[in-house]
Amino acid sequence: MKLVVIGAQWGDEGKGKIVDFLAEEADVIVRFSGGANAGHTIVHDDVTYKLHLVPSGIIAPDTRVILGSGMVIDPESLFSELDRLTEQGIDWEGRVFISDRAHLVLPHYKEIDIEQDRTRSKPIGTTGRGIGVAYAKKASRDGMRMIDSLDPAQVELLPPEDRTFIARFAARYTPLLVDLAAFMRTAASGEHHLLEGAQGALLDIDIGTYPYVSSGSSAAAGACVGAAIGPRSIDHVLGVFKAYSTRVGNGPFPSEFRGKDTDELEELVRETGREYGVTTGRPRRCGYLDLVALRYACAVNSVDSLALTHLDVYDTVEAPKLCIAYETDAGVIEDFPSDINILEEARPVTKSFSGWNCPIGECKSYEELPQEARSYIEFIEEFIETPISMISIGYERERTIVRRNPWTV
Repeated sequence: MKLVVIGAQWGDEGKGKIVDFLAEEADVIVRFSGGANAGHTIVHDDVTYKLHLVPSGIIAPDTRVILGSGMVIDPESLFSELDRLTEQGIDWEGRVFISDRAHLVLPHYKEIDIEQDRTRSKPIGTTGRGIGVAYAKKASRDGMRMIDSLDPAQVELLPPEDRTFIARFAARYTPLLVDLAAFMRTAASGEHHLLEGAQGALLDIDIGTYPYVSSGSSAAAGACVGAAIGPRSIDHVLGVFKAYSTRVGNGPFPSEFRGKDTDELEELVRETGREYGVTTGRPRRCGYLDLVALRYACAVNSVDSLALTHLDVYDTVEAPKLCIAYETDAGVIEDFPSDINILEEARPVTKSFSGWNCPIGECKSYEELPQEARSYIEFIEEFIETPISMISIGYERERTIVRRNPWTV
């Protein structure tokens, strides 16, 4: 079975925890897109793991993980991360592989990245890690794949700084390289393969809030090329979203908390939800859960079911709200627009719900959740027309309610 897990918002939805939970039943996990600009936080046995490049399933001891063909990889960041995992007691030797078709992020890409964003009329808010430059060079057929870096003739054409960089790391990453298409084709029948996306669907280069997007494919469709499989191989697409919305950096955010009357709620959400970037440390922008955007993300990704995270963050909120439409100069709209100007002017039309005003972190089943929390969940399901199969009510793996196992539906 092949299960795709994507973010259904602007990233930071809690995919790391969900993938870590599902990894218990996975044989192989392929991260199919992105680079070190993404960040995942996993809490397991009271130990916190912060990952950027390595797939979240690395914590599961018998799972093999692969950095897929759609990724752009900075070897320095990768081995810093792997060395840190070793220090934390994770034995990754023989379990981590890299697609030989993945592209390298070379040192001078980062300088270009920062300078390009600085000189834009409307800065995007890049992390400055060279990700966009690596994807741009890939698209212009001027990039360096992992397999190409083993060819002395091609390396010789690079600037001295980049040649030195490759020489530092090639001996470490060469043994990890695999032909991913052959690997996936020859995998044992009956294996469970989890295909892990980075960031979120609304940051996808094609279906996201362009130009305030990432440069890679964070949509479910990216799993096919990034994991070297055909589209008919995918059995289930799981979208991950939070009980509220967040966004890092610039770009339109219609349901963002605005005004003094939401200052207290914004502070509660940011501090309780630990809404600071894993990669940058920047505080995330926070807002009401945007059902217009979520419905769009589910539709364009053929999401089969959803995983709701951070529901416990709303434990003390008196009247949680959901954004159900946008107010614009042209009137109320109910569909997610492609016009960035409309999105930037849009304001949320909200629906209020009764809060549950009690801790839910110890609930073991859906039926144990307060009726108010279930009403909030069931309205989302009805609006999106997509079932919620998993509910996260805390950072720890065991604080997860499974209504329908995505591996078996």
